[in-house]
Amino acid sequence: MVTLLFLAAAASAWSQSSTARIKGTITAGGKPLPDVQVVLTSKDNGRKFKYKTDKNGQLNGYGVPYGDYDQEVFSATGESLHKKAIRIVSENGSTENDISLDVSSGGAGQPTVSKEELEKLKGEREKALNENALIAQLNPALQAKDWATAEPILQKLITMNPARWDYQQALGNAQLSLNKYDDAVATYEKAIPQAENASKNDPKSDPAKAKAAVAQMLTNEGNAYLKLKKNDKAIESYTKAAALDPNPATAYFNICATQYNSGNTQGALAACDKAIAADPNKADAYFIKGSLMMGDSKQDKDGKLQAPPGTADALNKYLELEPDGKHANDVKQMLNYIGAKIETTYKEKKKK
Repeated sequence: MVTLLFLAAAASAWSQSSTARIKGTITAGGKPLPDVQVVLTSKDNGRKFKYKTDKNGQLNGYGVPYGDYDQEVFSATGESLHKKAIRIVSENGSTENDISLDVSSGGAGQPTVSKEELEKLKGEREKALNENALIAQLNPALQAKDWATAEPILQKLITMNPARWDYQQALGNAQLSLNKYDDAVATYEKAIPQAENASKNDPKSDPAKAKAAVAQMLTNEGNAYLKLKKNDKAIESYTKAAALDPNPATAYFNICATQYNSGNTQGALAACDKAIAADPNKADAYFIKGSLMMGDSKQDKDGKLQAPPGTADALNKYLELEPDGKHANDVKQMLNYIGAKIETTYKEKKKK
C-alpha cells in the first residue's frame, strides 16, 4: 500500500505544470502605460519572452518556465524605462505570477523615471490616441471616396506626424481626385523624397513598399501635370515612374499617349513599344501604335494607300484583345483604308 501511494504521488507530481501564467499592469506614477513592451530575459539561457501592454497598460502571457529573469520595460520608441530582477515561481499550487510594476519606482541598475520623462510618455500617449481617432474618421471617407471629407483629416494627420509619407501620398491622391492639380503636385513633391529616404531614416520601413509608392506617386503627379497642360513635366514624371515601377507598362503607355497628343510621333512609337514589351495585352498601346503608323502611310502610283510594315498587325492585335473596344470601329476603318484583312473571329474566341 505504501508503495502504491508513493507511485501515485510521483505520477501526480510529474503531471504538474513547469511553466507559469503571467499577468500585470504597467504604470507610471500610477497611470497605466499602453503600448509599451515588457521583456523577460531568462538568466539561465537568455531566452526572451516579449509582451505588449493594451490600452489599459495590462498584459497577459502563458508558458513562461519557472526561474530567474530580468524584467525590462521599453517605451514605444524603444527607450528603456525600467529594469529589475524577478523570479517566476509556483506558489501554493498556483502558476499565476503578477509582474505589475510602476516604472517611476526605478529598479536594479535603472534610475527612477523623471517627471520630464513621464510627461514625455504622457504626450506620446495622447498623440497616439488623437492620431488613432483621426484615422478612425479617415478610413470611412477613403472607402467611400469622399475626398472632400478626407482632405482636411489628412492635413491634420500630416501636421501631427509630418514624417509619415503615406499620409502625404493619400493627401495628394485626394487633391488629384478633387481636381486640385497644383495642390496635388505640391504634395507629391513633398512625399516623394520622404518615401525615397524612408529606409535610411527608419530601419523598420519596407524599401520595396516605399519604392512602389514612389512610382505610383510619380504616375499620379504626371496625371496632374497633364491636367495642367504641362506635357513636358508629365513625361518627366512618367519616365521616372517607369524606371521604378516593377510593372512599368502603364507608365510607358502614359508616355506614349502624351507624346501622341503632343505630336511627337517617334517618341510615342518608342514608348508604345516599351509598353507592349512590358505588357503584351495592353490593347490601347497597339491602337496608338497602329494609328501613328497609319499617319506615315503613302499612296502608290495607283492611288492605293500603302501603310508601313506592321501597321495591320498592330491594329488587328487591338481587335484581338478588345473586339468590342471603344476604338474597334476606328481600327476596322483604318484596316479598310489600307486594304488589310480584318479578322472576324476574335469576338467568338473572346467568348470562349
